[in-house]
Amino acid sequence: MRTARLPRFRRSTDPSAPTKPRRWRRFFAIVAATSGVVALLAVVVQFGLPGSWGDRDHLRAFESDQGRQTYQVHLPPGYTDTEQLPVMMAIHGCVMTGFGYNSMKDATQFNTLADEDRFIVVYPTQTVFANKINCWNSIEPAHQLRGTGEPALLAGVAQQVIDEFNADPNQIHVSGASSGAGTAVILGATYPDIFASVTSVAGGEYALNQVNADAPQDLPPQSTGKQAWAQMGTHARPVPLLVVQGDADDVVPTLVADRLVEQWATVSDLATDGVLNGDVDDVADDVTEYSPAGLHAYTQTTYNDADGNPLIESYLVKGQAHAWSGPDGSGWFTDQAGPDLATLSWDFAQAHPMEDQE
Repeated sequence: MRTARLPRFRRSTDPSAPTKPRRWRRFFAIVAATSGVVALLAVVVQFGLPGSWGDRDHLRAFESDQGRQTYQVHLPPGYTDTEQLPVMMAIHGCVMTGFGYNSMKDATQFNTLADEDRFIVVYPTQTVFANKINCWNSIEPAHQLRGTGEPALLAGVAQQVIDEFNADPNQIHVSGASSGAGTAVILGATYPDIFASVTSVAGGEYALNQVNADAPQDLPPQSTGKQAWAQMGTHARPVPLLVVQGDADDVVPTLVADRLVEQWATVSDLATDGVLNGDVDDVADDVTEYSPAGLHAYTQTTYNDADGNPLIESYLVKGQAHAWSGPDGSGWFTDQAGPDLATLSWDFAQAHPMEDQE
């Protein structure tokens, strides 16, 4: 019985000849070409096709010892660095980008509103492979602290925009969707000295990862609220919060939005004087129903601060799933029949500029 011989590669007697056989060279060439295609596709997904940017869209990156954060800045017509304009930072959700394919820019249509009302829009985009489905890592404890991870990078982006574009430091606002909403809430807790207001769309409370989905009652939102307040440190202040939730959302249940309101009332109460004494609570001060013709009905609930001014607002949208809503939004997670969230969040932001920090 013959023993099968393993194939042997012929060695060249020419010392300058390549040592790898042809078929391996061909294999490596195919791998290199494929990697190039994958890399090109990744770039297109993250940054969009050539020509998808306007002449007032600018690519920037912030770098620190925490890593590198890429973002796009949109400037309104006639911008000059002699005026201090407000800023809206818009943070995308999972399976989305900031300004590339299936982007937060296309979903929100903030640029159109910014051109009319004259403010700057900032679209951070998650780093490729930082998360399997391009989520922000808001449920990871390492990304819930001041000075570390994604909060530090996004706060750095905000400061860089202030410095480069002479933005108004008292009017830096942040809106987020899904995992980006979780990150927006974290920014409100970790950097209340930078972000004047927060909008959360289909997102959850600070330290949501600690909540058992099967037994949420085991961890009251007041408990995570105390943790969020502790993160504020010496910068503690009641940060205005807008919460938007669809009652048909099968990804984030309405209970999550309810808990966020309860948590933020606790955070705001503690931030007022360091004592949980009911200066701010989760008892509604005003409830208004809206039923626009042909569109989703929704309920607006307002919670006031100790002086009777609106501090927390909540919108529950009937029939809306896991989506950002607006008449002109495009992308996988949009709903054109819901309220115009870009306008709602911007109106909320305009009503809540930050006072000068000591």
